[in-house]
Amino acid sequence: MNNFILSSLIFTPLLAALLVLLLPVRLQQPIKAVALAGTLVQMGLAILLYFNFDGAVLANGQQGYQFVEKVNWIGFTLGSLGRFQIDYFLGVDGISISMVLLTGIVGVIGVISSWTITKNVKGYILLYLLLLTSVMGCFLALDFFLFYLFFEFMLLPMYFLIGIWGGPKREYAAIKFFIYTLVGSLFILLVMIGLYTSVIDPQATAVQMGFAEQSAEAGKAVVAQVQQMLQRNAISSYNLVRTFSIPAMMEPANFIPNSLLHVLSGSVLWDLPLRFIAFLLLFAGFAIKVPSVPVHTWLPDAHVEAPTPISVLLAAILLKVGGYGLIRIVYPIFPDAGAYFAVLVGGLGVLSIIYGALNALAMNDLKKLIAYSSVSHMGFVLLGLASLTVEGVNGAVYMMFSHGLISAMLFLVVGVIYDRAHDRMIHNFRGLAHMMPVYTVFVVIAFFASLGLPGFSGFIAELLVLVGGFGAPEATGLLPRWLTVVAVFGLLLSAAYYLWALQRMFFGKYWIFPGLREKAILTDLTTREYLMLVPLAILALLFGIFPHLLLDKIGLTVTGFTELVLQRGQEQLGLILSTLR
Repeated sequence: MNNFILSSLIFTPLLAALLVLLLPVRLQQPIKAVALAGTLVQMGLAILLYFNFDGAVLANGQQGYQFVEKVNWIGFTLGSLGRFQIDYFLGVDGISISMVLLTGIVGVIGVISSWTITKNVKGYILLYLLLLTSVMGCFLALDFFLFYLFFEFMLLPMYFLIGIWGGPKREYAAIKFFIYTLVGSLFILLVMIGLYTSVIDPQATAVQMGFAEQSAEAGKAVVAQVQQMLQRNAISSYNLVRTFSIPAMMEPANFIPNSLLHVLSGSVLWDLPLRFIAFLLLFAGFAIKVPSVPVHTWLPDAHVEAPTPISVLLAAILLKVGGYGLIRIVYPIFPDAGAYFAVLVGGLGVLSIIYGALNALAMNDLKKLIAYSSVSHMGFVLLGLASLTVEGVNGAVYMMFSHGLISAMLFLVVGVIYDRAHDRMIHNFRGLAHMMPVYTVFVVIAFFASLGLPGFSGFIAELLVLVGGFGAPEATGLLPRWLTVVAVFGLLLSAAYYLWALQRMFFGKYWIFPGLREKAILTDLTTREYLMLVPLAILALLFGIFPHLLLDKIGLTVTGFTELVLQRGQEQLGLILSTLR
């Protein structure tokens, strides 16, 4: 395969954006066609990567990632402070491959959904393509600084997409989204800087010291030698090459002794080890993006005001960056704190499940109902991750992929009724099945897939999370079983709010609010809407009936992840607690 397929995945939408930039503003259809072509190429590359990804290769550290691209991007000597280095470092493993595939699929669906946009089409498409570039970059970056650049860059396109093309309260929703996410980004930035000052790149340090490597085995021996010398303080500070490499940060032997975030540094803040504070800051930064209760309040406003295609991208992809950050960065780098705060993380997950579902049950706006359902379902990601069981973490990753497909479908069906009636209030419609029978079928599919009906991908995800949560007391001893028992009630509540909405809007005698009768044209699905909804329905069924299609890709990586986090977490937690006594 092409050695630069990961870079191609990231920058294909950017190339399409450059082509759009050259087109006159008046050529709206060609502009949309270029965007569609660019996203189709990106989706094709994502599918190609998916089929060529070897799920039997364990991604434990840099050597386990596939299709790696690593180039020294920024580097200069700082004298006694060593060498400053940032790498253009990309790679894919079993966790990121699912997110890459999801982004490729939803990116195309979003462009098709955007065909109805008529206001400043060129600006909209440019921002949309920039957003896809930054999201794909987040899922493929293995350098923390590079990840942070993509993570931050997502803010600008989304802010303008909501603020310009959104609903009546678009400015409020856009500003609220921006402030919440920016605060989270600042938390992440603080920890990223702390990690950079604490971690070295052993290979680059070996080169700086003049060590030679003639083979892979010799390279491993040199790395081990450098790590041993580091822990004995036998390396001059002039030769240290600090790094933002995420795989390097995952290795405790790469932490400089007595540095801020070293396991045995003894640094304490507010009676907590500094590593625990760093974990909480990182967790808060990514939890805002998930979003987890209580930092979720930006999401319903953003969804309600955003145009349909942007709601699709927000729910299907952007929320997953939060969960992905927890799995890729937070837990592997701070496994000790992950074990220590397992009940807190699991408790917030269960709180999100129940609180989000209760809010959804109270909503009369169909779009806001689905927004709160996203808060509820993403709570399963936190619960599965907190269990640190193989089943639970597999369920968390599967939930992110499944929810991406199903939430995209949910917001699309809301967009269909809004396009026709310019209203989405549940109490304003009755008996829509009589006027829009095919549309009703897709609504039923989307609702039942989201509530976890067997045969759909959502069922597999929820089942794995619950199995992992129930088995956690014996497997890891980190999570009490009662949390999982409470989470089960979230499934009952999701069935309640979906079935109640379905009964009120689609069944019974046809009726529509008198104020909407003159402007509402309740025709059934168009060809364009079929192109959006049919692929998502098929994929939700396909990954529900044949879960091995994804589990075979993610399974071994997840197993390695849980073993690594559990083993190192328990070892490091014991060391940290012993230093505090």
